[in-house]
Amino acid sequence: MAMAPTPVGTPDGGWGWVVAAAAFTVNGLSYGLLRSLGLALPDLAEHFHRTSQDTAWVSALALAVQQAASPVGSALSTRWGARPVVMIGGILTSLGFVFSAFAGSLLHLYLSLGVLAGSGWALVFAPALGTVSRYFSRRRVLAVGLALTGNGASSLLLAPVLQLLLDAFGWRGALLLLGAITLHLTPCGALLRPLEFPGDPPAPPRGPLAALGLDLFTHRAFLVFALGTALIAGGYFVPYVHLAPHALDRGLGGYRAALVVAVAAMADAGARLVCGWLADQGWVPLPRLLAVFGALTGLGLLAVGLVPVVGSEEGWGSSLLAAAGAYGLSAGSYAPLVFGVLPGLVGIGGVVQATGLVMMLMSLGGLLGPPLSGFLRDETGDFTASFLVCGSLVLSGSFIYVGLPGAVPSCSPASPPATPPPERGELLPIPQVALLSPGVPHSTLETTC
Repeated sequence: MAMAPTPVGTPDGGWGWVVAAAAFTVNGLSYGLLRSLGLALPDLAEHFHRTSQDTAWVSALALAVQQAASPVGSALSTRWGARPVVMIGGILTSLGFVFSAFAGSLLHLYLSLGVLAGSGWALVFAPALGTVSRYFSRRRVLAVGLALTGNGASSLLLAPVLQLLLDAFGWRGALLLLGAITLHLTPCGALLRPLEFPGDPPAPPRGPLAALGLDLFTHRAFLVFALGTALIAGGYFVPYVHLAPHALDRGLGGYRAALVVAVAAMADAGARLVCGWLADQGWVPLPRLLAVFGALTGLGLLAVGLVPVVGSEEGWGSSLLAAAGAYGLSAGSYAPLVFGVLPGLVGIGGVVQATGLVMMLMSLGGLLGPPLSGFLRDETGDFTASFLVCGSLVLSGSFIYVGLPGAVPSCSPASPPATPPPERGELLPIPQVALLSPGVPHSTLETTC
């Protein structure tokens, strides 16, 4: 399992595409599976005679633990390497699903699926995605976008498959089979070959604060980015849990509700690739794209919440399908930008730690958003208010992104900035450094308003 890393420049391809494929699978078996898991929540509520708010905590806890503990996964990866950390995380995730299949209460599900599986996911996502960023420079955002399409592709496949498993084997059998599927995270970790850069720290960080990368919060640009991301997370993950139940409330049958999730997933997956390619061209600064597509995601959530009720259960719900597709396009475009902008902010040497911190920030919204949505549904009788509130949170976070360097056009002529070496970032002390797309040093210069 151990392999001594060799100091090299950024490969920008080669084995990096294998690493991107492994991260694709890791993302699909984490966020893609979480997005489809909402199909099982009505069965859990019926079996345990609990409310939508109570069952929403199952997915919310898994999402929150996965994101809140991501800095721990990043720190362990920095110390021991991504390969063993991801492999152990895959085993923990699989055990969480297996134990949840034998749950006798919601508390059992909270502990097994929420805490244990969530802890396993925390060890796989940040190290895998951070390793992708280290393998690419000129095509970094495209590679990250490719890895993140695992979310949409997995949702497209797992949504109808999970509904079929629920109908054939019940929720217990479905969770047991998902435990076998998530065990495939372990061989994905084995593909993460270590890579070392000359600018990497000569020794692992000393002390818990340095290991977790918390000193990044002392920099203004990263602090602005962190605040906007945390606010957006309050609404971004609600469709992962409640898009399928929302479709059921709107009068669609089980498989038609799964189609709504699949359409959103398909649009999400395609947008991640297209936006990754667009961002790598350097035509528009990454922070500006981040703010724009974040705002469009908020508008998409508002549209999903405002769709009318379908007249009959046999109807296809074309308006909801269109709104879900629009949401998927905007949310998919936003996702690779969140991680693609990090090397420009913190440098390639700190990208794994920064990825873990971003996941921790998202955990705040992941923990509060779905239960708040379930509470509003229980109080109002449907998910309209849920999606309206969550869309407003996403719009507010997108407005905060305007404070990032390069998010708005400059109102004064700018001289060509110095281009940082790949191991440095915008936050590090290099005079007149602009936030640039990798490999395109002239692309984000602003000369007029």
